[in-house]
Amino acid sequence: MATVERFEDLEVWQQARDVVNAIYQASSLGTFSRDYALRDQIRRAVVSIHSHIAEGFSRHSNKEFTQFLFISKGSVAEVQSQLYTAIDQDYISQETFDTIYETLQVVAKQLSRFITYLKGSG
Repeated sequence: MATVERFEDLEVWQQARDVVNAIYQASSLGTFSRDYALRDQIRRAVVSIHSHIAEGFSRHSNKEFTQFLFISKGSVAEVQSQLYTAIDQDYISQETFDTIYETLQVVAKQLSRFITYLKGSG
């Protein structure tokens, strides 16, 4: 793997940033924007995904980076679960749910591959 000097260059971080924007857009509309508890919780959780990638990257230790990637992966699952609440309450469409959920699946897979790589590289 090529040496990456900035967390912004990581594809997984870029993908996670895209999910942040999608969640913020979806949660700014209609009744979703007025459900302050869910809106704020899903936003905190989604921001946590790319924030932990960045924080772990800054540690310059594969072991610590891996720990932060696991936390980030947990946040992916949290957002996916909260998406079910959003769709169950008719805050988002099935299309929006599917698009965001699938992007989160991609991020989760990227995180898993990255974790595997870091564990193998000592």
